[in-house]
Amino acid sequence: MKGRSLLLLTMALVVSSASFAQTPPPMPAQEKPVAYKVVDGNKVDSDTLQGWKTWRALACERCHGAKQEGMVGPSLIDAFKTLDKTEFHRTVFGGRIDKGMPDFSTSQMMQKNWENLFAYLKGRSDGKINPGDLRAIDAK
Repeated sequence: MKGRSLLLLTMALVVSSASFAQTPPPMPAQEKPVAYKVVDGNKVDSDTLQGWKTWRALACERCHGAKQEGMVGPSLIDAFKTLDKTEFHRTVFGGRIDKGMPDFSTSQMMQKNWENLFAYLKGRSDGKINPGDLRAIDAK
């Protein structure tokens, strides 16, 4: 009886461990609104500035254009009219390989700044942030 109970307990642990290992990580919560602050079209808060720097460092303009209006990749100005944070997260951390969008899940910069990049692109799509170089709101 003791051996049988131990066998059942071991099987239960193996099954629960296997199902836990196959559970995908949770997607980001939609509770937090997109926050960006912009003055005069090209001065932004520090987080949004980091988003723009991430855009530049990862050379996203190669496919989406310097003004995010699309080239080989789609216009992000148009896409961000309806794209939410969950779908953005899914796209940058999984890619759309069949459409040429790389997976940035191994990029430390993207891991740290994906929400900042989302805010920057949302500000561009909303027409609040001008294309081109940005600087900090408190910069002289």
